[in-house]
Amino acid sequence: MQKEVQLELDTINRQLKTKGFKLTAQREATVRVLLEYEKDHLSAEEVFLLVKDAYPEIGLATVYRTLELLSELHIVTKVNFGDGVARYDLRSADQPHHHHHLICTQCGNVEEIKEDWLLPLENRVLSEFGFTVLDHRLDFQGVCRECKAKEQTRAV
Repeated sequence: MQKEVQLELDTINRQLKTKGFKLTAQREATVRVLLEYEKDHLSAEEVFLLVKDAYPEIGLATVYRTLELLSELHIVTKVNFGDGVARYDLRSADQPHHHHHLICTQCGNVEEIKEDWLLPLENRVLSEFGFTVLDHRLDFQGVCRECKAKEQTRAV
């Protein structure tokens, strides 16, 4: 796991350098938290609390600025799953588009779909409308497997 985090960190460092930015200690700590808790879709406050464990002197404003910079550079995407909280989701450097999500409206669980199912649709949009899609995001809202099983158990 640590080796994978370091490889991703190196990739993000290259992305930052390409765009004229340095991977400062505070930025590295923030990115490490995002990498280590990737599936959790953390809010800025949650990132801050985890970064603060490693860097007690870091301020919330620094974490916010870092997250905004990473968002502007398309290293992370700011997402909202309908709960009114902005969360941060790492973008995969090897995929041109953001991944998709399955969001359970009952328990709030979020599952990721890494495959890009919309490429055929993008091609159709290009051919029919002459519109080049630069990015897209797709979120499915519904009831997850576990909540559905609980409902069926209660109905019996």
